[in-house]
Amino acid sequence: MTEPNALEDEIKRLIVSSLRLEDIQPADIQSEAPIFGAGLGLDSIDALELGVALQKRFNVKLSQDPEENRRCFASVRALAEFVAAQGGKAEEAR
Repeated sequence: MTEPNALEDEIKRLIVSSLRLEDIQPADIQSEAPIFGAGLGLDSIDALELGVALQKRFNVKLSQDPEENRRCFASVRALAEFVAAQGGKAEEAR
């Protein structure tokens, strides 16, 4: 299993690359800071794109419950805990 900080770092890189955030570096993202709204300022379209990227990269399944998804997407740390709880691991690069 991936170390928590390594998983957080990988999720930060995934956020920057999948959402094409040109002005943000992975190191600029704080693990406990909100991802949406006042945090990175992402919106619902970004959430959909990030959800797809997480499913592809870590082979996880997102909930149909909007409240549960809101909790999972609250911060990078929450996403890392969600991925770790599902036993998600990065798919091999092809």
